[in-house]
Amino acid sequence: MSDTLLAVAEGPAIAVHALLEADLAAFMDGRSAPERRLVDLAQFKAKAGQVLAVPGDGGDMVLFGLGAAASPDGMAFRALPGKLPPGDYHIATAPAAVPPQAVALAWALGAYAFERYRKPRKEPWPRLVTQGVDLAEVKAIAEGCALARDLVNTPANDMGPVQLEMAARETAEAFGAEITVITGEALLTQGYPAVHAVGRAADPTRAPRMIELRWGRPEDPLVALVGKGVVFDTGGLDLKPSAGMRLMKKDMGGAAHALGLAHMIMAMRLKLRLAVLLPVVENAVSGDAMRPGDVIASRKGLSIEIGNTDAEGRLILADALTRAEELEPALTIDLATLTGAARAALGPQVIPFYTADEALAGELAQAATTVADPLWRMPLWAGYDEALDSDIADLKNDSDAWAQAGSVTAALFLQRFAPKGPWAHFDIFAWNPKGGAGRPTGAEAQAIRALYAVLKARQA
Repeated sequence: MSDTLLAVAEGPAIAVHALLEADLAAFMDGRSAPERRLVDLAQFKAKAGQVLAVPGDGGDMVLFGLGAAASPDGMAFRALPGKLPPGDYHIATAPAAVPPQAVALAWALGAYAFERYRKPRKEPWPRLVTQGVDLAEVKAIAEGCALARDLVNTPANDMGPVQLEMAARETAEAFGAEITVITGEALLTQGYPAVHAVGRAADPTRAPRMIELRWGRPEDPLVALVGKGVVFDTGGLDLKPSAGMRLMKKDMGGAAHALGLAHMIMAMRLKLRLAVLLPVVENAVSGDAMRPGDVIASRKGLSIEIGNTDAEGRLILADALTRAEELEPALTIDLATLTGAARAALGPQVIPFYTADEALAGELAQAATTVADPLWRMPLWAGYDEALDSDIADLKNDSDAWAQAGSVTAALFLQRFAPKGPWAHFDIFAWNPKGGAGRPTGAEAQAIRALYAVLKARQA
């Protein structure tokens, strides 16, 4: 991960030549006959992802294919750590359009493995000697992404509400932030009835809680980060089928991502104040579980009819967003593994976001392209708002079937509780269902690199 990056070489470093297909012939014209022969025999054409180690009298080298064009985001280099043997390397040749900072970050992101429950790699990761790089920033971003991925990858038996609270406490302690936690029945007396309603059916050792982390200087603008923390989602009494429940350890991905983004911000000491608000629950089944047809209270004072106990994430976010409004933030961001409808719309790799703030939408779209963190703006379509109307309460948590757009109606539900200022909602997946070089099957950090870029630019 970030320890695979070096500011100074500790010994000889092997040269890596990252080449476009069109540049391969010119590059090889200057090489020895044996080197050219090896490249021909290996059928190395500089196709995207091709890697070839070439021994030479003047020192070994590695050829890395970039294909027909080089993207300035550098994410192609994410594949390299998993394809190279241990050792130190440096980028000797690369297209001018690809900045060293992007290459270093891609390398660090590619050198990730979740090894808590299996034997670790027999060999250390290869290390990259960097030049012209803000190494502190690269490491902060990579570590924030790794934190989110580690938390999401950890199964629910080892990542319950207590463990997620401990991760928040460790993050707070690392950067001198303040943290408060409200647990169990105290949620009712301190104004988080929806969080309590969702989490009350869990075993007492896995009681629901509201975590609030605060950091920064009073004179800086406040950014509220809200993250859905459902450590496991059975669906409640509207029980999920086994296939739908299989990956529900990742339903706390929003909280994990909020902590990962907070790590980046605090490590780089951006000129912001942070309020990280994490409602943490297990949506379990017991005699005390909330039922379809129940009407529950919320911190905002709006009553909510429960149409489906599997639409629980928006309930806990409602209380957390109301708390954010009380803090009067300059910007509110919520992150949640909220709907399967988001995947039906955009698949697992492109993350929908919702905001009514045009300037923020433009900044996010630009950052998503620049750092290769794919986002797509979706509409807060007012025509579907009435699908949330209830006959007996202020609103309901499952929209009428005629509206169909489940990710949109979930965002409209949250909008009723969001602060009046700039707000953006991200319906993340937090998972790679299909592994690849530098992108193993399992947890993936999504949206937070783009969000970091936007927040960094705003405070500059």
